[in-house]
Amino acid sequence: MLPADPDQATGRTRGLLRLYYAATALFLALDFVLGLNLRVAFLDSFPVARLGYYGVLLACLVGMWYRPALTVPIATVESLVTLVALILGFGSRVLLATSPEGDAQAIAPDFPEILNFLLAGAAAYVAWWRGARDLERRLRGG
Repeated sequence: MLPADPDQATGRTRGLLRLYYAATALFLALDFVLGLNLRVAFLDSFPVARLGYYGVLLACLVGMWYRPALTVPIATVESLVTLVALILGFGSRVLLATSPEGDAQAIAPDFPEILNFLLAGAAAYVAWWRGARDLERRLRGG
């Protein structure tokens, strides 16, 4: 049930978004300590880019802590980038019939990639949708 007060909903949204971005530290530990890449599996083949993306996510969290009013816009932009990266990274592998070497099994997504697509994709979509809704409400002055 949604609260009647839009400011209360926005405050709850900000809190959930900050919690999600704070969990980046846990995802980073799972990735580099245990080898379980659930947050940025679309960059699995590029460890430096993957580490850089974790840096961007942590920078988003810092921005949210220091400028709470920008939490929703930051999450909206970052989640859109994540959605595009997931779609391009995951979708291009699924749509290709074979790898350049001709091996169809080489491009099949594995379980961590599918789980990443579902978890990160769902979180990014919800963050983007709620952020876009909040930004629209701000532009309308309500």
